[in-house]
Amino acid sequence: MTLAAATDLASATNEHLASVSNTLIYSSMAVYTLAFFAYIAEWLFGSRSKVARTAAALTSQTTAAKAPAIKVKQAGGTAVLERPKVVVRSAPGARDVPDGPGAHGGDVQGDLYGRIAVSLTALAFIVELAGVVSRAASVGRAPWGNMYEFNITFSTVAVGVYLGLLALKKNVRWLGLFLITTILLDLGLAVTVLYTASDQLVPALHSYWLYIHVSTAIFCGAVFYVGAVATILYLFKDGYENKLQSGGKPGSFATSVLERLPASASLDKFAYRVNAAVFPLWTFTIIAGAIWAGDAWGRYWNWDPKETWSFITWVAYACYLHARATAGWKGRKAAYLALLAFGCWLFNYYGVNIFVTGKHSYAGV
Repeated sequence: MTLAAATDLASATNEHLASVSNTLIYSSMAVYTLAFFAYIAEWLFGSRSKVARTAAALTSQTTAAKAPAIKVKQAGGTAVLERPKVVVRSAPGARDVPDGPGAHGGDVQGDLYGRIAVSLTALAFIVELAGVVSRAASVGRAPWGNMYEFNITFSTVAVGVYLGLLALKKNVRWLGLFLITTILLDLGLAVTVLYTASDQLVPALHSYWLYIHVSTAIFCGAVFYVGAVATILYLFKDGYENKLQSGGKPGSFATSVLERLPASASLDKFAYRVNAAVFPLWTFTIIAGAIWAGDAWGRYWNWDPKETWSFITWVAYACYLHARATAGWKGRKAAYLALLAFGCWLFNYYGVNIFVTGKHSYAGV
C-alpha cells in the first residue's frame, strides 16, 4: 500500500468515526428525552400521593404557635398534657422541618417511573460516553479541543456525577428532572451552534498537561453545576418554608413540587458539601494550568482572560466557603454567593471563549 493510499484510508476511517460519534450523540439526546418524560411522569404521579400531602401537613404543623394537647388515660380519670412547643428555627437559615418524600411522593407508580427514568439516564450516559470516545478516536487525541467537544464531555461527566451519587445510595433522585432538562439544552446548543468538525490541535496544546488540566476543569465544572442546581432548589424551598412559617399559603403547583423536595437545610448542606469537596481540585486545576503555561509560553501567569476569570471563580467560591463558616452569612446570602461563583465559571467558559480574545483562543468555538 502506498503512502497516499494509507493516508486516504486513515482519513476515511477518521471521518467514519466522526460520523459514528455524531450519531451516538444524537442517539443519546433521544434517550435523554425519553428519560425526561419518565421523570415528568414520576413527578405527575407523585403529585397524587397521600404521602406528599401528609408531608405538607407535618411541615405546616411546625408553624403552629401551640400544638393541640394530648389526652392520656390514668387510673381513675384522664390527665391532659400539653404537647411540647416545636422549635422551628434552631439557627439562622435552619428549621426543624422533615425532608419531603421525593419526586415519586410515595406513590408506587410514581416510583416505578422514577426507576425507569434513572435506567434511561444510565443508558443515555453510556451512549453519550461512547460518542465522546468515538470523537476522541477520530482525531487521536483528548476530546476537548474546542467548545463542542468540551460541551459533550461536560454533559457526560455531569450525568456521571449524578449517577455516581445514586450508586453511592445518596438520596438525589429529585435532581433528575432538573439535571436532564439542562443537559438536553446543553447538548442542543452543542450540536446546533457550537459544532466543529474534527481537527488536530495547535502545537502548543500537544502536551500531557492537556489531559491533566482540562479533564480536572471539566470535572470541577460538572460538580459545580450539580451544586448550583441544588442551590437554586434550596432558594425555592427556603422561600416556600418562609411563607408557611409566616402563615401564608403557597400556590397548589408550588406546594405539589416543593413539598416533595428535601428540606431547605438538607439542600443547603448538600450544595455546600458538593462545592467544598471539589474546591481543592479546582485549586489544583489553576495550578496545573499555570505549570502548563510555563511550559508552553515561558511564563506561569500572563493575566490572560481565561486565567483571570479562573482566578475570579476561585476567589468567588473561596468567599462562599468562608461565608458558610460565618454565622451572619449562612443560608440565602451564602447561596447567592454560590450562584455568583458558578456564574463566573459559566462566563469563564462561554463568555471568554466566544467574546474575548486571548492566548486560549485556539479554535474559536
